[in-house]
Amino acid sequence: MMFRTVLVANRGEIACRIMRTLHARGIRSVAVYSDADRDALHVSLADVAVRIGPAAAAESYLNAEAIVAAAVRMGAEAIHPGYGFLSENERFAEAVTAAGLVFIGPNVHALRVMGDKIRSKKHVAASGVPTIPGLTEPGLSNAQLSAGASQVGYPLMIKPSAGGGGKGMQVVEHPRDLAGAIETARRISARAFGDDTLFLERLIPEPRHIEVQVLADNFGHIIHLGERECSLQRRHQKVIEEAPSPLLDAATRARIGQAACDAARSVDYRGAGTVEFLVSDAAPDEFFFMEMNTRLQVEHPVTELVTGLDLVDWQLRIAAGEPLTLTPDQVVVTGHAIEARVYAENPAAGFLPATGTVRALTEPQGEGIRMDSSLREGLELGADYDPMLAKVIAHGPDRATALARLDRALAHTVLLGLPNNIEFLRMLLHDRDVVSGALDTGLIERLLPTLTFGTVDDHLAVAAALALRDRDDAAAARSSHPLWSAPSGWRLGPSQPTRYTLVDSAEGTVVVGNARGPRTSVWVDGPTDAASVALDGRPAVPASLISSPRPGRPHAHSVAVAGMTRTIDIVVQRGTVWLGEGGSARALRLLAGAAQLHGAPHLHDAPQTGSAVPPVASPELRSPMPGTVVVLGAATGDVVAVGDVIVTVEAMKMEHALTAAVAGTLTLATAVGDAVRQGQLVATIEAGESP
Repeated sequence: MMFRTVLVANRGEIACRIMRTLHARGIRSVAVYSDADRDALHVSLADVAVRIGPAAAAESYLNAEAIVAAAVRMGAEAIHPGYGFLSENERFAEAVTAAGLVFIGPNVHALRVMGDKIRSKKHVAASGVPTIPGLTEPGLSNAQLSAGASQVGYPLMIKPSAGGGGKGMQVVEHPRDLAGAIETARRISARAFGDDTLFLERLIPEPRHIEVQVLADNFGHIIHLGERECSLQRRHQKVIEEAPSPLLDAATRARIGQAACDAARSVDYRGAGTVEFLVSDAAPDEFFFMEMNTRLQVEHPVTELVTGLDLVDWQLRIAAGEPLTLTPDQVVVTGHAIEARVYAENPAAGFLPATGTVRALTEPQGEGIRMDSSLREGLELGADYDPMLAKVIAHGPDRATALARLDRALAHTVLLGLPNNIEFLRMLLHDRDVVSGALDTGLIERLLPTLTFGTVDDHLAVAAALALRDRDDAAAARSSHPLWSAPSGWRLGPSQPTRYTLVDSAEGTVVVGNARGPRTSVWVDGPTDAASVALDGRPAVPASLISSPRPGRPHAHSVAVAGMTRTIDIVVQRGTVWLGEGGSARALRLLAGAAQLHGAPHLHDAPQTGSAVPPVASPELRSPMPGTVVVLGAATGDVVAVGDVIVTVEAMKMEHALTAAVAGTLTLATAVGDAVRQGQLVATIEAGESP
């Protein structure tokens, strides 16, 4: 019997995606939410939603007792864990079963074996699945890890035994870096998974990350649905995934698929799972088992698009006791699919995580395009959870078509209100190695120093100034005394232009650089649909701003400057103007929050104000994002040198080290465990001689 009510023990885009299948099957959906997610999209999509705790994940989405109690109270017969959070937690699965509910996932034995990387490697090796050489004994001390590292050889990888998603993994190139890397890996692992057990693996040169999707029922039937290439990663986090892999030939594809089925069979697997392998680019016929993810994967849509199967539907059917009726011959891979993950982060500022409110949103459409998302306009995004916002996926008859469709889809995605990585994703898709399929897990890190992110050019600066002027004109029209408040209203003497001095930032976070310097001044004279504008004292040129909404793009404007017209999505939020074009998101903030009148009678007389000012090293350390202080690298009174790590802040499951910009004596303004705001002072350094 198929379930009548299912609780989804997750949030964000995966909760929304699971609910789509539940609704298609006519199954009642129950959402859970924290205080931070009260207005989230998955809450409004569900048939019923239950609050389970405050924003902190440990008190809400990781609160197994509260989730199970909510399921029982709402009459659910099963719980779908999604991915992340409790999806691979054997104690949660046991609690679900003890409450008389069905856990939509594998049995507890599979969770226990595959949930520990050390145990899983030893287990699958006994079944003949090849594994990476390394030191994989449980309970290794720091001293034992250090002693074993010389036997494993450099470069090597330190890995947490628990958890997944690349969290805590550290690459060590030289023995001198080993001790610090072990401490970092233990700290992150303990905080993320409640277990700081570590092991060592030989680092495979130019590795490619290839995983195989498997399905298994309760009757011993196991099949695989082909592989996915997940080699485009940054900090061990997948960024772009595709199916099938452009590397494997038919013979290797069959062998790796069989190895994945053998690994799943060794633990009597049930449901959907993924077996992950490393494949050397230099020897593509050799592959090594890394781990098994006993859950649905973030990148499952690419498999769905090339096979035509709904993996969530098969999870439900298998959990409800149905046999797996698919045979290997019935699994046909058609065409190619590629997925890009959209994150709330600022690539131009070292990929710092970002927060904000979604001010404008247009999701891409078109042939072969799919977007899995939990975004909506007005949604506030904080720093409590993972920064992934959505996934844009494209399918085509071949890889080149899928790449082109994905790039076009990203170019037509409008996401304004917070920094994001869409521009970065498009850069990746245009890289020649990515286009040719010559991938490996280090490709992105090698590319980063060569990437040049866009700047706010003259056209965008004029668009922002005209949008601010349009806002001022509208406010004047509503005023009881428009004659005095209108920026282009009556004056005693000649008409004066209005100056808008703009800073390239959004809510205090630098978004992009500006070739002219940190400030841009634009003088506007006349109505916005037929204005004269001058930038930084240059001769005036004609410009116009005309609202021209397109289907699904209510914020689109036609902006003409000196005879060139571009379509730009524009949102004015108080003193900040968000500008979207080609998938990018820029923001300009009005200096002092208001327009400034300039007394020069002619635009071409306006003084030059945009010259760059060389940056000065600051004695103050301020947190570049909201987060939690997890490590102090020095104490008040210590003498520090330039580059010393002073404070480490964790935000959105990532650690960010704040270093000294000047040498001198340190005074801390925070402690371990403190929650810090973006821009908050965490330390000061009284300049002096470095040690």
